[in-house]
Amino acid sequence: MKKNNQLKRVTIRFAGDSGDGMQLTGNQFTKATAIARNDLSTLPDFPAEIRAPAGTLYGVSGFQIQFGSDMVHTPGDIADVLVAMNPAALKASLKYLKDNGIIIVNTDSFSPRNLRMAGFEENPLDSHYLDGYEVFPVEMTRLTKDALEGIDLSHKEKERSKNFFALGMLFWLYNRPIEPTLEWIAKKFAKKAVWAEANVAALRAGRNFADSTELFTASYTIPEATIEAGIYRQITGNQALALGLVAAREKSQLDVFYASYPITPASDLLQHMAGYKNYGVKSFQAEDEMAAIGAAVGAAFAGDIGVTATSGPGFALKSEFLGYALIAELPLVVIDVQRAGPSTGMPTKPEQTDLLLGMYGRNGESALPIVAAASPSDCFNTALEAVRIALTYMTPVMVMTDAYLANGAEPWKIPDVDQIKPIDVTYAAENGVYRPYDRDPDTLARHWAIPGMPGLEHRLGGLEKEDGSGNVSYDPENHHHMTTLRRERVERINQSVQFPEVYGDDEGDVLIVSWGSTYGTVLTTVDQLREEGKKVSFFHLRWLNPLPGNLEDVMKKFKKVVIPEMNLGQLSMLIRSRYLVDTIGFNRVTGLPLSVSELKEAIDDIL
Repeated sequence: MKKNNQLKRVTIRFAGDSGDGMQLTGNQFTKATAIARNDLSTLPDFPAEIRAPAGTLYGVSGFQIQFGSDMVHTPGDIADVLVAMNPAALKASLKYLKDNGIIIVNTDSFSPRNLRMAGFEENPLDSHYLDGYEVFPVEMTRLTKDALEGIDLSHKEKERSKNFFALGMLFWLYNRPIEPTLEWIAKKFAKKAVWAEANVAALRAGRNFADSTELFTASYTIPEATIEAGIYRQITGNQALALGLVAAREKSQLDVFYASYPITPASDLLQHMAGYKNYGVKSFQAEDEMAAIGAAVGAAFAGDIGVTATSGPGFALKSEFLGYALIAELPLVVIDVQRAGPSTGMPTKPEQTDLLLGMYGRNGESALPIVAAASPSDCFNTALEAVRIALTYMTPVMVMTDAYLANGAEPWKIPDVDQIKPIDVTYAAENGVYRPYDRDPDTLARHWAIPGMPGLEHRLGGLEKEDGSGNVSYDPENHHHMTTLRRERVERINQSVQFPEVYGDDEGDVLIVSWGSTYGTVLTTVDQLREEGKKVSFFHLRWLNPLPGNLEDVMKKFKKVVIPEMNLGQLSMLIRSRYLVDTIGFNRVTGLPLSVSELKEAIDDIL
């Protein structure tokens, strides 16, 4: 009887050609892991080129998941296990595998042609290339075809099920339930019975092979994580954004008008929003980025919650209309799912390089509120809060996520909708004397009037407005007054949002200040350092404009302030200029999330 060993935490990386179904395989393993009640975090690592030649390094698609019996905040720096479906996947992914790690490799794909395509001069399975690793060679392609013998598919079609064979092996190795994937196959291929039969056969064959072969001498159990009671689902950042916008619709009783133009990695947000048309959501695919934000601005003028989403290059194209929404003071939400740049850059890779673009990427002094999500599930709360602020302060709001959050997944406790506070919407009084730029004394928000409200006819435009009346004004003092007023309105958002709290001691040697998707990496790093007795604390920023009112006081209580970012120091620049604090940057622009081990080493050096 084979041994069963218990582990606290495991990181697995699936890698193969774009056509090998690695994202599907990873997603199914993730679903089974969530149902097994482990905490988890994932990193889908898509190739940046569309349809790169099969077998090349450019076409390698990866999916990494870390899961465990305690809280998991990152997909892992390096993998314990690498599943490599071809030579290119092995070569491109070996750097993500730890020393003495496990490699499960499809030996059938190591043909002379595939070896040449991957840049191997000799077969790495027959040389010393993999010395120091535990290698499990498996003829996945042949075994899959054998398992599908008698099913009415061609040899090439049968090969396509080899990812399910690999998945079955991993299910056995880590004691994952097979039933969720069987249900998914039945639903997915309900109208293609032969494909359902093939994939089920391959999945079961992979699991049975791992159980019966002498290749694997042990399986592994990861105990259930201790999590708060409730109903959970697996969720990605883009799915959470969509649900947050739908929740905002329910809590404000205003329809959401979502307009966008397809751009990686924001594209599937449009697909998610289109599925909620029965929940007061109107979705519109525009012909370009400018048309998308223009339509959303028009919807905001007409009384809907105007929303548009894009990524870096698209955000640049939206800048003129965004300035228009700022001066017209309309409630608009602009979502920037950041990706590696500049220009087209690396469309499928994450970065945090649009912060200064969001702060200053428009002509004129045009202060824009900016809120950033910390994790895939946090995208729900971020979208909800952005809508609340846009309606309360009558202003466009920028939501910042990135490709890592958009595509990554984690368990999400579904909130009690009754516990979500209503979003109050205040309109101008009907049949009164309406001055479009009269303001609420607390928020400085102008009074909202929408077409069709009796006696409240008015015009908005891009020319400077006279405060109060809204008439076009070229008066120098009025322009200065309106410019400072728009800036002050952003600062007053601090009245309506919760300040972050220090994680750890209120004073010490090092304070790490972070924002966006670096949250998980920093939290994990700080936990490890504090377990070693280091005086390190953590302060994560949700709002970047305005910066929280307690930030300066918090920073003054620490000897050094470190700011990790997936850019070359954009938040550091803002904090240095505003507070004159000599921050220390930890900056990486690799197209990957920050590494816990690298950040920990850097903090140790500082200490």
